[in-house]
Amino acid sequence: MAELEPEKSKGLIFNIQRFSVHDGPGIRTTVFMQGCPLRCQWCANPESWQTKPVLMTRDAKCIGCGKCIEACPVGAISLDGNGRRILDFSLCTQCMACVSVCPTGAVTVSGKYMTLDEVVNAAERDSMFYQNSNGGVTISGGEPGMESGFVHRLMKALKDKGLHVALDTCGNVPWDELAPLVKSADLILYDIKHMDDEEHRKGTKHGNRLILDNVAKAAQCATVWLRVPLISGYNDSQENIAQTAELGRQIGAKKISLLPFHRWGESKYEQLGLTYMFQGKEPDPQHVEALCRMIRDFGMEVSVGS
Repeated sequence: MAELEPEKSKGLIFNIQRFSVHDGPGIRTTVFMQGCPLRCQWCANPESWQTKPVLMTRDAKCIGCGKCIEACPVGAISLDGNGRRILDFSLCTQCMACVSVCPTGAVTVSGKYMTLDEVVNAAERDSMFYQNSNGGVTISGGEPGMESGFVHRLMKALKDKGLHVALDTCGNVPWDELAPLVKSADLILYDIKHMDDEEHRKGTKHGNRLILDNVAKAAQCATVWLRVPLISGYNDSQENIAQTAELGRQIGAKKISLLPFHRWGESKYEQLGLTYMFQGKEPDPQHVEALCRMIRDFGMEVSVGS
């Protein structure tokens, strides 16, 4: 069997989160792949968008030593009067020279190429907790389908170790890329942002037709949980949630999870040189409970926050 080319033998991962309890059953390790086809206005992980490592800054850690200024080949970094580092992202070429010289981690990189063995070894550390809680490993993102080849090999390797493997997907990738992952998973966590194509496009810059086509196919191959990031004033209407519940009933989804919007990822936008524009609000808890009752009326299991 021919060896894989070096650039295809590793996966680009921006985080491995241990002891996760919100990404499937039990205690889990969540592997976050980098690269996503959607641009959700409320996204809490904008560092996951690009299919390459990206520079992030943390000004609170800057001690004003100036080493990054000396290392930058394009003059994109300066210090203000308080000795605080300023990075001009419009000039930055993402060469990452500043990262290697920063002594405090005030400039860092999101996205690391890891081998299959490195990821599997990280996931195996908590196998005892998986066994005791009926947990396992969840492959999330970003969008795992954008690194389908690596993720497929990773899922197979994890299952060969006897681990429960879940796939968390937005579904907005071609079916021939998604299908091997769906068929290898014990559980699919499938994001449904909005049931209306135009509203989906407004919120994510993409329509939902491929997503809805793929979820119907996925449900024929594996157990599916639908997950709705619940955004007040965007997708939390009774009409939209009723349509989502009906979709779940039609495809035989096991459950629907409502994930109320939060602003926890807002600070990351400044760290990436981006502007956080979303003005959404967290849904009222009483409204969320009313939506849960409605979903149950469709004969569907429902949970909040997981």
